[in-house]
Amino acid sequence: MRNLWIFINRYNAFFLFVIFFFIGIYLTVKNNYYQRSITISSTNELVGNTLSNLNVVKKYMYLGNVNDSLTQENAKLKTELLAIQNIDTSKDVLIKDTLGVPQYTYLSARVIKNSITNRNNFITINQGKLHGIGPNMPVISPGRGVVGFVQDVSDHFSTVRSLLNKDTYISVSVKRNNAVGSLVWGEGNFDFQKAFIQEIPNHFKIRVKDTVVTSGFSEFPKGIPVGLVTNTGVSKGENFMSVEISLFNDFSNLQYVYVIKNKFATEQKELEAKLPNEE
Repeated sequence: MRNLWIFINRYNAFFLFVIFFFIGIYLTVKNNYYQRSITISSTNELVGNTLSNLNVVKKYMYLGNVNDSLTQENAKLKTELLAIQNIDTSKDVLIKDTLGVPQYTYLSARVIKNSITNRNNFITINQGKLHGIGPNMPVISPGRGVVGFVQDVSDHFSTVRSLLNKDTYISVSVKRNNAVGSLVWGEGNFDFQKAFIQEIPNHFKIRVKDTVVTSGFSEFPKGIPVGLVTNTGVSKGENFMSVEISLFNDFSNLQYVYVIKNKFATEQKELEAKLPNEE
């Protein structure tokens, strides 16, 4: 208290000036119409700009929640769209439910960890067993492109074996002529923007800029965009060739993904498990 009193006593002239300065402004504004209108107008403009800037900051702070909500809504719409596309319009059937019974369900998730520089890259997402996610489910991006497969799950999180992993193989096809091959990454090249299609029969004519999509022969639904052919001259032997492609997905900027749940996956695997082993 003593130090505060000494401080006030030392700078009393300054404090008196400030007090009388604001009293003068108050009296001037109160007793003069022109000055009062200018002050009110300037104050309103200042307050408006301040509130506008605060709203921008507030919107930015809640941007993550908005994105989460949008990805969930997009997942729902993608599921409904896929159900519509799977309806066989060539058959004369009575469809009570316009959407039919969807085989695939899209589950949205946010990426919380991602790697692209390792030989075997993995992604961690914020959805897990309690959200309906299980091992080996395919994962795609909200824009265009395959991401990988679910590796392991806990109650609230999952790890994804990225396409940028030597153990990831995805059946794909060239959209123009349905040439089927196996998509792999890192065949002598660890560029996160490129991959290779192996085991394409040599009799197919592949062109640069041909579009590559999922074939539907693996866990991924048919027709999901993968990339564009950039090199058709990579030979892999007498009967097959390897084609280089540029991936649509930018793995360095993944923020949200969709995990695809196949309603009939278990039934299909159980049936295929009954097939006799090849000798």
